[in-house]
Amino acid sequence: MAGVSPKKSIWRTAKAVAWSFAGLRSRGDYEEDVKNLNPIHIIVAGLVGVFVFVAALVLLVNWMVAR
Repeated sequence: MAGVSPKKSIWRTAKAVAWSFAGLRSRGDYEEDVKNLNPIHIIVAGLVGVFVFVAALVLLVNWMVAR
């Protein structure tokens, strides 16, 4: 990962986590992620993704109930 800039690594991690949430990840991409991504970054991105998803659901439900 020495040749990958931090910003590119963050984007790549976010993209990998987003595809994982959708369940649409090819085996080749998965193997590349295993080699190039930091597991701690994946965990943090996953937790942030879960928080955003749950917050969006709560806001949607509150908006629908208020109508």
